[in-house]
Amino acid sequence: MNRDELNTIVKDAINDAELQSSQIPLIDLYVDQILNLINERLQEGSERYHDRQLTKTMVNNYSKEGLITPIKGKKYNKEQILQMLTIYTLKSTLSINEIKRLLQGMYATDDFDEQELTRLYDRHLQIKDVNREYALEALNGIIERNSLDISDDLDYISLVCAIAAFSSHLKNIAQAMIDERFPVIENTENVDADKLDKLDKHEKKIERKKEKISAKGEAKVAKAEAKVAKVEAKTEEKMAKVSSKSKSKPKE
Repeated sequence: MNRDELNTIVKDAINDAELQSSQIPLIDLYVDQILNLINERLQEGSERYHDRQLTKTMVNNYSKEGLITPIKGKKYNKEQILQMLTIYTLKSTLSINEIKRLLQGMYATDDFDEQELTRLYDRHLQIKDVNREYALEALNGIIERNSLDISDDLDYISLVCAIAAFSSHLKNIAQAMIDERFPVIENTENVDADKLDKLDKHEKKIERKKEKISAKGEAKVAKAEAKVAKVEAKTEEKMAKVSSKSKSKPKE
């Protein structure tokens, strides 16, 4: 593998498409409409993100936990949709507990409202776009500073380990910053949030099992079709032989 090939892999790995605030309708939406909107946008990014969908169960759990402000009726307004999107974009790195404290910190600031949340969300996506380019620069910096030859298997493994460690360091920094500015007030405060984290993980396991079952079912169908095709081919072959013999028989 050369550097250009690695850069192609990196660009695809960080190509996650996210819903812009300007793409959210001004009217209130049912949860199914929101999920379709978000998940359709997700399909525009790299294939590795296609199965990381937001689900109705997740939204209901976030509402129960208080991460999303209470809704009136069965529809969500733009501010509540932005809250969902904020949770969704952070939950792959931070725990529900940490995201909740971050959201509480946002709303504790003076005059924080939907406009401020929109501005904060838009800024987050803008910085994230810049970080995509920085991720590529950081990767190449690790290679050059450590004189790694990515065509060599051991150097390639060293690079993967270095990236994983760097990612862990950045995650720990984010968690430490949350702990510093928005500390846990009571030890019992986060029991429900911890349960919610487990529910999220459990739902992901269920989705993966469904995918495996579906894949196995498709494999069985393909296998059965292959058997049928094989039998049909043999039948045709036999019929062709019979036909050939009957043609070659001398007439009496």
